[in-house]
Amino acid sequence: MAEMVIAPRLPLQSAEPVVWFARIRLLLAAAALASVLAFDVPHKARTAIVVGAVAVTWSAGVLALARRRADAAMSFAVALGDLAVLGVVQVAEPDAYAGLRFVALFLIATHAYFLGELRGLAVALAGVVALVAPAPFLDGPLGDGMLAFYDALFAASAICCGLFVGRLRTAESAERLRARDLSRRTIEAEGEFRRRIAESIHDGPVQELIGLDLLLASVDQAFARGDREHVEERLAKARILTERNIGMLRDEIVALGPYAFDELTFDAAMEQCAPVWQRRFGFEVELAVEPLDLPNEMCGALFGIAQEAVSNAGRHAGASRVIVTVRTVEGEVELRISDDGHGFEGATPLPTNEPGHIGLASMRERAELIGGRLEIETGERGTKVVARAPLLGMAEGD
Repeated sequence: MAEMVIAPRLPLQSAEPVVWFARIRLLLAAAALASVLAFDVPHKARTAIVVGAVAVTWSAGVLALARRRADAAMSFAVALGDLAVLGVVQVAEPDAYAGLRFVALFLIATHAYFLGELRGLAVALAGVVALVAPAPFLDGPLGDGMLAFYDALFAASAICCGLFVGRLRTAESAERLRARDLSRRTIEAEGEFRRRIAESIHDGPVQELIGLDLLLASVDQAFARGDREHVEERLAKARILTERNIGMLRDEIVALGPYAFDELTFDAAMEQCAPVWQRRFGFEVELAVEPLDLPNEMCGALFGIAQEAVSNAGRHAGASRVIVTVRTVEGEVELRISDDGHGFEGATPLPTNEPGHIGLASMRERAELIGGRLEIETGERGTKVVARAPLLGMAEGD
């Protein structure tokens, strides 16, 4: 129950770091016991018994736990146990003041990395309580003034360590989870796209080509009978079917992006796409695209952003007009897509953890892949998507 109050634990990616941490913990305890036995420690016998019976035994137990259940070995309870062991050793040997605090900072940083920001802070506070609170009542090596100074410095360092390392771990885990979720949803979106293309080809060109085959067969029969009128009539229908299928297949090719137009510039490819978008979504598309000589990677990323933004305007925003502009601004290429739809209606513009929003997340990913950034403004008067990326010395077209 206490763990739920502090914060959800970060996901464990691999058991190996936890096991290695347990081994290092045992190595530290063994090194401490060897040092007590080898050096002139004021309370040698008592300290050796405490270090051996408490620290070494505890560390060996945690190592065994880590090998069986890594998730349990990185729990908040184990972190409290580590700090409690240091507190017990401090009571047994107050002169080990400095060394115990070095070890405490290491343990706090490591636990904060495994547990995250809030739990890392809780571990740091627990370390301060375990070591700083009893220090004034022990016969330590420092006077009251220096003891207060060093303990204040240790407390500040421990809290900062727990917060900073925990924050790094939280951000790292959030980014890893976001990337994993985006990858999963990208695969799902790719599967859905393949299914749509297959259905579109099967229900459109394939069926019409079957009809065309039957129509041409009837042409042969009419020709064999010498029925010129029927031959001409069926050939005219065949020509119409052929032209219609050419248009349908061109639309599908255009939808695949500028890579399908190796012989065209990016602006020409966008001009090819605009009529397709207008027919598919039933709104007006206005283009204002500068002729730019862009590499394929940037063309693909910008086209993907434009395609998703236009698709969102047509499928979700109920827009009647979309304006797409591409221009250079202070050494950057700027893609801007504006629509007059109803926007996101108060929703987060770039959700990354909800089904159905792979397109919005992918727009940001596409911008980042070309070293750029993405901004979205949305409201009752429409949505504006702006992507900017450095030109990196690319020359503009004529």
